[in-house]
Amino acid sequence: MAHLEVVVSRSEIWSQLRASAEDAARSEPHLGSLMNATVLSHGDLASALSFQIARKLGDNELAAMSVREVCANAFATDESIVAAAEADLKAVAERDPAIKTLLQPFLYFKGFQALQAWRVSHWLWGQGRETLAFHFQSRISELFQVDIHPAARMGAGIFVDHGTGIVIGETAVVGDEVSMLHGVTLGGTGAERGDRHPKIGRGVLLGAGAKVLGNIVVGDFAKVASGSVVLKAVPPGCTVAGVPARLVNCPTEAEPARTMDHTLADVVYDFVI
Repeated sequence: MAHLEVVVSRSEIWSQLRASAEDAARSEPHLGSLMNATVLSHGDLASALSFQIARKLGDNELAAMSVREVCANAFATDESIVAAAEADLKAVAERDPAIKTLLQPFLYFKGFQALQAWRVSHWLWGQGRETLAFHFQSRISELFQVDIHPAARMGAGIFVDHGTGIVIGETAVVGDEVSMLHGVTLGGTGAERGDRHPKIGRGVLLGAGAKVLGNIVVGDFAKVASGSVVLKAVPPGCTVAGVPARLVNCPTEAEPARTMDHTLADVVYDFVI
């Protein structure tokens, strides 16, 4: 089967997810109960998502039903959380050439699942419930190998591919429509306090293993090549690569996070940013 080529609108997300679950239940009867429990028994994405997060994060210390209650409260209080999840699913459909149905990221892609669980931890942080927010963070890190501080700020339409080894610090900001691969670190440069983590602009592409360190800005639609260590600000629309990172192209393509093009220009500028 070819990958999912149709760019779905947010209004179509739930209907396509249900249709995928129905097809899966018919084609693989052994998974029929799973499809019913996670998708088909629910009336909307918010209900299904709260169940999915709960079945993943629930443990002996915090039962799945309690996790689901927290998620449902978060979704009812702040409708932007589910809207962001819809945008994230749409981003996966548009940018991941391996995807066949929306059921894959919803049930099986840990980058997507970690991000949705983090959105609840961030809501808890905003409610002043820091201990429970840290509990969510700890479970997310244990389960998905994705460690995002509850106080960090993340936009919508974010594509977290693979997810393993991603670390995002407390004062980091990630804009809308960003794509990042495994091993990305948005960290500090030492033991300093206060605002100490990167600010990632809209539509930025962060390649596998990229390390962006310190309170610096990566401008809108910039691209950070895989394995790079970025210690200084990156101008909007530019590509950086290397250790330490150097400018290799300005401007880059208009929307690197959408194209997911990790290749570099042939000409390398001989200066460090």
